[in-house]
Amino acid sequence: MRNKFIRKSHYKMTWQSQVLFKKYMINFKTTTITELHKKLISGEVSSSELVQQSKSAISEKNGDINAIIEVFDGTFIPEKITEKSSLLAGIPVAVKDNILFKGHTVTAASNILAEYKATYNSKIADIFNTSEVSLIGRANMDEMAMGTTTETSRYGSTKNPVDITRVPGGSSGGPAAAVASGMVMYALGSDTGGSIRQPASLCGVVGMKPSYGAVSRRGLMAMSSSLDTIGPFANSVEDAEIIFNEIAEYDELDATSVSLEKRATYQDKNKNNKIIGIPRSFLEMDGIQNDVLENFNKSIEKMKNLGYEIIDIDLPLLKHSLAVYYIVQPAEVSSNMARYDGIRYGLHKDGDNILDIYKNTKTSGYGDEVKRRIMLGTYVLSSGYSDEYYYKANALRGAITREIHEAFNNVDIIATPTAPSTAFKFGEKKDPISLYLEDVFTVPYNLTGNPAISIPSGVNNDGLPFGMHFSAPMFCEKKLFEIGKDFENIIKQ
Repeated sequence: MRNKFIRKSHYKMTWQSQVLFKKYMINFKTTTITELHKKLISGEVSSSELVQQSKSAISEKNGDINAIIEVFDGTFIPEKITEKSSLLAGIPVAVKDNILFKGHTVTAASNILAEYKATYNSKIADIFNTSEVSLIGRANMDEMAMGTTTETSRYGSTKNPVDITRVPGGSSGGPAAAVASGMVMYALGSDTGGSIRQPASLCGVVGMKPSYGAVSRRGLMAMSSSLDTIGPFANSVEDAEIIFNEIAEYDELDATSVSLEKRATYQDKNKNNKIIGIPRSFLEMDGIQNDVLENFNKSIEKMKNLGYEIIDIDLPLLKHSLAVYYIVQPAEVSSNMARYDGIRYGLHKDGDNILDIYKNTKTSGYGDEVKRRIMLGTYVLSSGYSDEYYYKANALRGAITREIHEAFNNVDIIATPTAPSTAFKFGEKKDPISLYLEDVFTVPYNLTGNPAISIPSGVNNDGLPFGMHFSAPMFCEKKLFEIGKDFENIIKQ
């Protein structure tokens, strides 16, 4: 069944455009951004043809996958691509439904923001306008970015392109599935506890979380303000690097954006000395699939054969990261969700008084997972409990941050699997706690702010992808990409 939120008119093609599409069809999965940029410069292919191809792929595939929730009318198409143009100019992209583009609907996949139109541009939108990017539309997500399966969206669940009976991960399941299925060349999502890297792993694409402060959060709907980060999905590490370099501008209008000068002070650790640290005891916890561990160990052995030194490191506080995250994050959710009150914008439900309006609006507007996290966050912030839970969690967060940052004095990269399991079937995991455990390897680096990347590392006997997770010192994305490309090359051999 085709997504009811996408107008059918977007998918009508004349016979001339169908011929054109077949003649100039580019494989988004195997072509790199650099290669495509050269084709655009030479005139071998045009941006309008790429946009048409992307829309055709959405028409063909999205009915089953439900990754794209709206295709924009009047997608921008540059008049001419030259050597001076951005590498991203004229290349189709989709963005998660929580990044603002002025005049376009943006809902964070929630009923409480149904049909809301952005009144200003995000920093990402400003960068896209300058770079002449061809924005195709918005991608599905878990409601308010709260979830690990993209099942909580008001637009319905997104399916995993590898196997549509399985989840794509979340909360950025829509962007991950759009790239994995070849609907777009790349996509942007947001990552609060693994929401880019976990779906990237489950869908078999590259997903990257930049250092906190490297990419502006202005115009990203806040879920957990000290954890949220915007980052790319791509088909290769090289493409992820190009996208990151394009969006990693300093933004004086974002108080969390870190200046280029300050970033440079961290980058004395940017040298690749080929030392990978493995928090071995962290990998011995319950709940990790045997084939995930087997794939991880084989992948690390390949890096060793490539000349990397592999050492075990002791990070005793790492095991507390998930517990800390699920106190800090709901607390910030509780504060950030308060703005959706039915008064200023979004859904409004009448009541006899202001309290009734709040209750009626939020009851109708929010799904169960959002309500669960608001209640948990309100509880840990409440009088008599904030000292016992919230402040202790923040103190432990600081200790975990110091532990990981100190570890990078001895290693270049910390490696783990991206997720403890491969993509599971819809309905297989219903307990919220079991779903929260899917982020066990990714949440530490949101707490600490470090950049991290998930790279495909093979498939299991059922053809389901594995992901390798690398994290680097603060603002050392260059190191992450260098080692990531080495890993990607050795896995492909």
